Amino acid sequence: MQKKRAVVAAAVATEVEAFLTLARERLGREGWSGSDWVETGLRTALLQQGRRLLAELLNDPTLPLANDASRPGEKCTPAVARDLETLFGPLTLRRNYYHAAGTGAGRYPLDLALKLVGPYTPALARLMSRAGAQTGFESGSEDLRIYGGLAIAGRQIHRLMQIIGPAVHAAAEAAPNETPTAPIPVLYVEVDGTGAPMVPAELAGRKGKQPDGTAKTREVKLGCVFTQHGTDAEGHPVRDPASTTYLCGLESAGDFGTRLRREARRRGMGQSERVVLLGDGAAWVWELGRVNFSCATEILDYYHAREHLSRLIEALVGAGTPAAAKLQLRWESWLWRGEVSRLLKTARHRGQGLVGASAAAVATELGYFEKNRSRMRYGEFRRLGLFIGSGVVEAGCKTVVGQRAKQSGMCWTATGLLAVLHTRCALLSGQFDAFWENWKRPAQPGLALAA
Repeated sequence: MQKKRAVVAAAVATEVEAFLTLARERLGREGWSGSDWVETGLRTALLQQGRRLLAELLNDPTLPLANDASRPGEKCTPAVARDLETLFGPLTLRRNYYHAAGTGAGRYPLDLALKLVGPYTPALARLMSRAGAQTGFESGSEDLRIYGGLAIAGRQIHRLMQIIGPAVHAAAEAAPNETPTAPIPVLYVEVDGTGAPMVPAELAGRKGKQPDGTAKTREVKLGCVFTQHGTDAEGHPVRDPASTTYLCGLESAGDFGTRLRREARRRGMGQSERVVLLGDGAAWVWELGRVNFSCATEILDYYHAREHLSRLIEALVGAGTPAAAKLQLRWESWLWRGEVSRLLKTARHRGQGLVGASAAAVATELGYFEKNRSRMRYGEFRRLGLFIGSGVVEAGCKTVVGQRAKQSGMCWTATGLLAVLHTRCALLSGQFDAFWENWKRPAQPGLALAA
């Protein structure tokens, strides 16, 4: 064995030295202009060196290995070859296989000890799943090639995500509650939805916004939880750094609300002095809050309320008129101070005598303000130092879902979409690395992935 190690070490040293010799000769001829090939070439040589060293290490039969012995009724087949993908490139692993003829069960102790994910080492699978969560599968493949010199096809990343995504989701659902060292002044829950393009089979029978009433997308529900411990010098609320966690789903609002409540409890809702539910005014959001966050302070996103105020004014006096501009300025100041009763009284008076479409539009907007009156106490909320905008979850719809799942040409199955988005939620919530460190991999047959 010592002789073999010496041979491997000599081959490695020779390969690197050969590259350095060629590099010196070329630099002598061509000079240093455009010399980025030096670093990329040296990286390739070092990766080849690392692959040989890793292969020599993993195939060392003298290293102790738990359970690497025949059990009663088992027969051992030694040195069974298996091709692996690693951070240093492909290599062949040779390990013992134990088979029990009586039960038909077989095992590879080295595979289990290495915690392989299909044909990938954990270190490589970690990078692949990160790439798959960050960008498209083919783009992720190209990133791995450029950044790490790895030849991993996009389809390999795609297949791996089908294993990693459900495991990430299961780990998040089973995560233990956090234990705050002190009470949390304010814990926020925000929820929204955004459409993701789906394959036709996922849309059968679903109503949508197309001219024929069909759908091209399914709504991805996104929730986020974050905390606030104070305000800035001017009294504006400040979100605690790195405190935002996300979760997403395609299920009903009721089921999603149950999961969102569980996440809020995990984040310390029981130890928070105030819980705030921020939403855009959709009826399902407030119903979710009624069932799952009954003690929360509900706040309607101020910017959605301002949009409805503009629609109300447009219905009353027309769009783009001097009267509209004057009303917008005055009534917006009332809204900012939370004087919704005053706004409603004045708007009803001005709307007397309207008929037809204008009267119907005014009634719709007045109903919106009436239903959400208690959620529009913006002056009070600001004095308490609370956020009045749901910008965190709205931005999340773009960054968590849109940037990954709504790119040109994308069309998803439900399982494929959730596999990616669950992983992306863990990544953007700062939970991805903890998942990899704690993931208890299932038995290897369930991780069989074609390369």
